[in-house]
Amino acid sequence: MGEGPAVEETSTKVLKQFSGTGGISVNGVSGIIHKNSRTFSVIHGDFNRLAPNVKKYVEDKAKVCQPETIHICDGSDRENEELLAMLQKGGVIKPLKKYKNCWLARTDPADVARVESKTIISTPNQRDTIPTPKNGANGQLGKWMSPSDLQKALDERFPGSMKGRTMYVIPFSMGPVGSPLSKIGIQLTDSAYVVASMRIMTRMGRPVLDTLGNNDFVRCLHSIGQPLPMKKPAVNNWPCDPDRTIIAHIPENNEICSFGSGYGGNSLLGKKCFALRLGGIIARDEGWLAEHMLILGITNPKGEKKYIAAAFPSACGKTNLAMMNPTLPGYKVECVGDDIAWMRFDSEGRLRAINPEAGFFGVAPGTSDSTNPNAMATIQENTIFTNVAETSDGGFYWEGMDLPKGVRVINWRNKEDWVPNSSKDKNEMAAHPNSRFCTPASQCPIIDPAWESSEGVPIEAIMFGGRRPKGVPLVYESFNWQHGVFLGAAMRSESTSAAEHEGKVIMHDPFAMRPFFGYNFGHYLSHWLSMERRPNVKLPKVFHVNWFRKSSEGKFLWPGFGENARVLDWIFRRINKEDCATESPIGFIPKPGALNLDGLKEKVDMEELFSLPKDFWSKEVDAVKKYFDEQVNDDLPEEVASELDGLKKRVSHM
Repeated sequence: MGEGPAVEETSTKVLKQFSGTGGISVNGVSGIIHKNSRTFSVIHGDFNRLAPNVKKYVEDKAKVCQPETIHICDGSDRENEELLAMLQKGGVIKPLKKYKNCWLARTDPADVARVESKTIISTPNQRDTIPTPKNGANGQLGKWMSPSDLQKALDERFPGSMKGRTMYVIPFSMGPVGSPLSKIGIQLTDSAYVVASMRIMTRMGRPVLDTLGNNDFVRCLHSIGQPLPMKKPAVNNWPCDPDRTIIAHIPENNEICSFGSGYGGNSLLGKKCFALRLGGIIARDEGWLAEHMLILGITNPKGEKKYIAAAFPSACGKTNLAMMNPTLPGYKVECVGDDIAWMRFDSEGRLRAINPEAGFFGVAPGTSDSTNPNAMATIQENTIFTNVAETSDGGFYWEGMDLPKGVRVINWRNKEDWVPNSSKDKNEMAAHPNSRFCTPASQCPIIDPAWESSEGVPIEAIMFGGRRPKGVPLVYESFNWQHGVFLGAAMRSESTSAAEHEGKVIMHDPFAMRPFFGYNFGHYLSHWLSMERRPNVKLPKVFHVNWFRKSSEGKFLWPGFGENARVLDWIFRRINKEDCATESPIGFIPKPGALNLDGLKEKVDMEELFSLPKDFWSKEVDAVKKYFDEQVNDDLPEEVASELDGLKKRVSHM
C-alpha cells in the first residue's frame, strides 16, 4: 500500500523542495522535528494549484512523515484503475473474476475492526469530552487524552512513518459537493487501499478542491505505520502496526490523526471519525445533528411518501432495513443512506437530512438474497470486499449465503477447501464476522431519487432500536420529544462484531452512538433536548423497535426483514395521527389488531411479542439508573432523570 506511484503525468509533474527544519507539530502543540532538507517528488497532480491552506497542510505533514513521493488525487477513473492495478501487483487485493471490477483484500488478522480502546478525543478540559464517572467507575462513553500526552504519542509514531512510500492527498466532500449541509476534508494517507475505498465512500477529487477554495477543512492524517524498508514482512501483504495503533481526534484543530491500522473504520477517516465524532462537535456548535442513523423513504399505496431516520448499533439490521423489500402490497421503500445522517432544521422548521456518504460499508455475513436482495444486487460490480471468503470460480462467499455447488471455498484466513462447520472460532469461519463490502450507493436498485438532494429529505419519524432478546416489545412510540430523547439515551443492545468486543452481552449503547460521541454525552443529551425549544419547529415522532425478541424456547417471535414493513406502516399511520395506539407504561403501543398482519405467512404470538413483564422492566429501570449514575453522573440533564423517574413509577404500578 502506497509503495510507489500509481500514475506519472509528466505534464503536471512538479518537484517541490520542502525544508524540514522548522517547528512542526502533528496536533498543533509546539515541537521541533530536525530533518535535513529533502526533495519530495509530486508525481501526480499540480501542487501549485492547491489553495494556500491545503498546500501548507500537505507541506507540514510531509515534513513530519517524510514520504518518498506525493500524489494529489483527482478521483478519475484512470487514477482508480491504476491504483487498483498497483494494489493487485503488490498482492494487497485480487480480482474476483466472476464480477465486474470487484476485488478481495485479506488483512492482517490483527487488523480487522474498529479499535475502541485506542480511539481517543483530545481536549484541554477532560469534561468537555467525557462525563466524570461516579466513584471511580470505568468510563464507557469515550476515551480522553490530554494534548501533551497525545503530542508525545504522535511524536513517537508519525515522524518518518511514510518513508519510502507515497503520500496520497485525498480531497473529499461529506455530502453532495457544494450542498450547504456538506463539509469538506483533506485526508493524507500512505495506503492506496484507503484511496480506492474513499473514492467509493465519499465524493472525491478535483471538484472538491474547486469548491473548497482557501476555506477551512477537516484535517485527516493517516499512516499504516510501516515505513520502508519494513523490519519484517507484512502478513497478507497488509502492512499495519496494531501494537501502536491510535485513532486521535483533536477538535480544536478540526483534525484527525490515525496511525497503525488499515481497517476501514480506523483508516477511512471520513466515516466514523469525521462524520460522527468531529461531525457531532461541528453539529453542536452549528445547531444541527450528526447521527449514526439510516435514512429511508417509504411510500404507501396511496402514493404518500415519508422519510424516517433510524439508529441501530452496527450489525443490528440497519442496511437490511434501509434496503427493505416490503411484504405489504402497495408499499415501497427507497434508500437514502444506511449508516449516517446529518440533520438540520430548514427555514420552515422541518428537519432535513442528508446521507454524507457516497457508498455502503456493510457487514457481509448475514447478507443474502433472502435477507437483503437489494444489497446483493448492489455489490455485483465496482466493489471492494475485505476478509470475506473466495470461491474457486472467482466469487465471494460468507456465512448466511447459500453455498454454491461444485466450487471450492477459500476462507478469509486463506485456508483452502474450507467446509461449513459449527465452530465459533472466527479463524475457522468462511468470512470474518466483521468482513465488509465497500460499494457505491448509486448502484443500489432502490436508491431514493432524492438521495443526493442538496437540501436533504424531510424527516418525520426517528426510530431507535437494537438486539433485545427479552422483554422489549416489537414497537412503541414515545409520549413526546423529551421522552423520545430518553428512549435514545436508555438504548441497550447485544454487542456486535464491528469492534473488538467478544461474545454476546447486553451493552448500553445510547443513540447507537456509544463508540462515536465526540463530546460529553450529557452535553449531547442537552443538545438533543434543545431542539424542542427552537421556534416553529416540526419535531419528528420518536419510536423504539426491536426485531429480535425471542420466545422462551429461544426462537425469534417476529419474522423480520420485509415483514418489518408492517411496523413502518403503523409508524406511518401514527405520523398521520391515526388513532391506532394505546398507552402503556413505556410508551404508546399498537392497539390490538392495529398492526396489519394480512398475508403474514408465519403465526406470530402478538401477546408475547408485546408483553411487558414487570420483573424485566423493574430490572431495566435499575440497569439504566445505574448506568446514568455511574457513567453520566452530574452531567445527566434533569429532563432525562425525570423521564427515568416517571418510568420507574409507571412500572411500579404495572
